[in-house]
Amino acid sequence: MEIEAIRNYCLQFPHVTENVQWGIDLCFKVDGKLFAVMPLEPAPVALSFKCTPENFAELCERSGVRPAPYMARAQWVALDKLNTLPDSELRELLAESYRLVFERLTKKRQQELQRVGTAVAAKRVFGKKRASNHPSKTRGAKASRR
Repeated sequence: MEIEAIRNYCLQFPHVTENVQWGIDLCFKVDGKLFAVMPLEPAPVALSFKCTPENFAELCERSGVRPAPYMARAQWVALDKLNTLPDSELRELLAESYRLVFERLTKKRQQELQRVGTAVAAKRVFGKKRASNHPSKTRGAKASRR
């Protein structure tokens, strides 16, 4: 996968933000918590992300994958190149990284984010504000009560 394809994929997850930190690193976060980091300039690591302990052990045995610098104790891996893994597998691992970080948020915060997501989706579907069907809030309500 190319940088732009990874960026577009990560931004499709709900409540994801991106920002550049540490000079050249494009960071993908959910509620301010990192789930993937990718340098925008040539660097020894092409992409880092969180994974399960099982995947961490399995991936680190593969060529071109290593424990992520500074983040290995939290089960983060680093890819030497963006094409180290097949695109489909990389998508699955990035989705897993997002899920792992989202699930570490408090239950209260998860519910708040999900409510916001539902409200935003409803706003997209129904427009800014739907007219109320309540008689006192419709035009001509006074005339119909007389």
